[in-house]
Amino acid sequence: MNVALWLLAALGAIGAFDTLYYHEWRARLPAQGTSAAPGLRLHAARDFFYATLFGTLPWLGWHGHWVLVLATVIAIEIILTLWDFVVEIAVRKPLGDVYAGERVTHAFTGIVYGAMVELLIPVMWRWWSLPTALVTEHQTGDGTIIPPPAQQTADRAQVSCAPRAFSRRGFPR
Repeated sequence: MNVALWLLAALGAIGAFDTLYYHEWRARLPAQGTSAAPGLRLHAARDFFYATLFGTLPWLGWHGHWVLVLATVIAIEIILTLWDFVVEIAVRKPLGDVYAGERVTHAFTGIVYGAMVELLIPVMWRWWSLPTALVTEHQTGDGTIIPPPAQQTADRAQVSCAPRAFSRRGFPR
């Protein structure tokens, strides 16, 4: 579980970079208004599910039937990500396409996410055999505290839902 949590922390860092550099700085998605709204809504939805993972996995055991809820959160996030790949084509058309470095970042994110899920599956299998409950437990086992970026992800979801809150120029340079 420790490695899965470090991969989750890495996903938070990669996601923050992707959002700040590519979405806000380079593409200025919030400043594009309604043309970028479909992509921003998907990002806000994905951020909600990521915040759920960041905010619970380091401290909660999803025992028994709660594993089905956790699996659903993971599956929905994957579906939203795939949908986002399709929507990005239309949203980024005025810019030419998704930036090459951003594609690499997205590919790296997918690889890290897949590795994290692979490491979570045996934990979820063990949790499935336990009585149904959300149980407070320190997941790293070695006393290491991995601060989840749950609050930052939740804040990003709110910003994605309200693109007009930014100036017409987008993220300040």
